[in-house]
Amino acid sequence: QVQLVESGGGLVQAGDSLRLSCAASGRTFSDYAMAWFRQAPGKEREFVAAISRNGGSTYYADSVKGRLTITRHNFNNTMYLQVSRLKPEDTAVYYCAAAPFYTGGATNKYDYWGQGTQVTVSS
Repeated sequence: QVQLVESGGGLVQAGDSLRLSCAASGRTFSDYAMAWFRQAPGKEREFVAAISRNGGSTYYADSVKGRLTITRHNFNNTMYLQVSRLKPEDTAVYYCAAAPFYTGGATNKYDYWGQGTQVTVSS
């Protein structure tokens, strides 16, 4: 089992920046590719970004490319999502997820999920 705990969300203003964290425990963190998803009220969960097991490859949804940076530190079992120039449409619950190799956007391919952290962007 892998336990994932997100943190760093909150209420921010449009144009601000935010860094979300996902702390992992349980199994070896570097054995898993990691991803961020988000879910806005009344909408389906959508893929945001993913990172390979060693951090050498990253993937982004077209809608957020250029404003988000996904990174990971395998030495402290943590993944991050730096979000800049926040917009009201970024308001959502942000989830981290883990899969042995998969780095795509299909939610059913991820084995483990965190509980999410709320990000609210005011205009």
